[in-house]
Amino acid sequence: MQPELDLFAILPEDKIPEKGKILISEPFLPDTFFNRSIVYLTDHTPQGSVGFILNKKLDLQVSAAIEGFDGWEENLSMGGPVAPDTLHYLHNLGDLIPKSVLVEGNIFWGGDIDSIRELIKTGKINQSQIRFFLGYSGWSAGQLEHELKENSWVIAKVNSNIVLNNRGDDIWKKVLRSFKNKYRMWADFPDSPEMN
Repeated sequence: MQPELDLFAILPEDKIPEKGKILISEPFLPDTFFNRSIVYLTDHTPQGSVGFILNKKLDLQVSAAIEGFDGWEENLSMGGPVAPDTLHYLHNLGDLIPKSVLVEGNIFWGGDIDSIRELIKTGKINQSQIRFFLGYSGWSAGQLEHELKENSWVIAKVNSNIVLNNRGDDIWKKVLRSFKNKYRMWADFPDSPEMN
């Protein structure tokens, strides 16, 4: 007799949070901000975790929201529910932006905003190199681990291209479909199980 496959039980090896990895919400997570979301972790320590939602685009352009970004027509993303009036950015520009913090690979977090303005003004930066977020996602000590015990998230490593260049709502499905395990089936579940 075959053992039953529990589609929602997340394997222990897929519950290890580290900065530079993504959190993928389970299909029916009952949370307004995190339902069907992908969160890129920029920091994870025993004191807590910080990340940015990658697939919640706002109907607000960077040039309209931030002074000195004239002509930058890219939309802002909602980074999360914490401090939604603060600006954050992920980029692959490294030392070109002083005070940047290396997250992992070629992804950096933050840095000197005036340097970014100058790079934009002189045309030395393009939209595939940087992303802007309002707010962030944050977990206090032990909070993310608790959510992982409840099978709320799968943790995975992804290519930096997913972090910087995939900005649409469809990346939750796209990432799940790229897996070669049971999680890929999550991508095809209806938004509401009662509508199946």
